[in-house]
Amino acid sequence: MDTATEFGRLIGPLRRAILRTRRTADLPDLPEAQIELLRTLAEAGPLSPRQAADRLRLAPSTISNLVRTMTTAGLVEREPSTTDLRTVRLAASPTALEMLDAYDRTSTAALHRALADLTPNSREAIEHALPALAELLTVLETD
Repeated sequence: MDTATEFGRLIGPLRRAILRTRRTADLPDLPEAQIELLRTLAEAGPLSPRQAADRLRLAPSTISNLVRTMTTAGLVEREPSTTDLRTVRLAASPTALEMLDAYDRTSTAALHRALADLTPNSREAIEHALPALAELLTVLETD
């Protein structure tokens, strides 16, 4: 068994299974890119579009398109920079922060239920794998 191949084959279905929990809870179905931007803004505080693009490793034009759509939907707030009036700072709106909290509660509850259905050995294996998965993410993001 090739670990990389098997792990790669599981990532997509795992992610989609978690995303389905949002739909069953009647939460808005936002594209993953929008959710990633909202998470970044929620964690880092107000950022310039360039900072957001750098953190997410996206093209500035992609951030611009996301922000345009998300501002119209009331998910992102654009504030003039206090130091450079030619730029803006982006922040997640209170509505977006509430939505992220609802997503997290829903996903966490679904994962708790699923983990409870696993054998104790499987739960323990997943728990022990979490630091290695975090390290893998760091390595992948560095490449």
